[in-house]
Amino acid sequence: MGKNPKYKRVILKISGEIFGDGSTLNSATLDRISDELIKANKQVEIALVMGGGNIWRGEEAHRQFGISKVTAHYIGMIGTLINGLTLQSVLESKGEAARIMSAIGVNKIAEPYIRRRAIKHLEKGRIIIFTCGTGRPYFTTDTAAALIGVEIDADVILKGTKVDGVYDTDPMKTKHAKKYDKISYSDVINKKLGIMDLTAITLCSENKLPIIVFNIMEKDSLEKIIMGESKGTSIS
Repeated sequence: MGKNPKYKRVILKISGEIFGDGSTLNSATLDRISDELIKANKQVEIALVMGGGNIWRGEEAHRQFGISKVTAHYIGMIGTLINGLTLQSVLESKGEAARIMSAIGVNKIAEPYIRRRAIKHLEKGRIIIFTCGTGRPYFTTDTAAALIGVEIDADVILKGTKVDGVYDTDPMKTKHAKKYDKISYSDVINKKLGIMDLTAITLCSENKLPIIVFNIMEKDSLEKIIMGESKGTSIS
């Protein structure tokens, strides 16, 4: 694009629903997003925090099956690991170096999350895929993205969704929903916009870590965000 990227190190938060629905993984989406990541990795140091909602949702499973919330949340963490391992395999099949880090112990298939090791991977040009959230029940992968972003000194959290930013109401349900180009952390909380959970927003606010919400389903959207050509919503 003929200019320098706006950021050096970014955290990309992707929900599981991006990759599929009903415990499935969409191969075309995996292929396209892996290509976007490979392009982005030539410009910046990039790490992902992976969701698992396409495979398992803890709160829904608790209500449906009557299992404990703690167990349901741990199963959800395994869902993020399944998504992460699949994406890693796709990236490696295209010649890109990628590492899985897990917040729970699964040493035969993923590295434990160690801050210094994670930073070293990024400095060597490897894509990191963080899985299993915070490793604790009741915390979302949004909170994991905020925690990891602060710990590894990321410049920004990029939240990839199916819509092009933050709206005052759900744009999928409301025809005249108003989009925000910029909004403060406090307004996100006070207006109960629900784009990220309260803990994640508070962590980002306290540590002055900006968030950009954008439509990752649009072609080249990740690269445009990195180069400062955002059409999403900036939260700061």
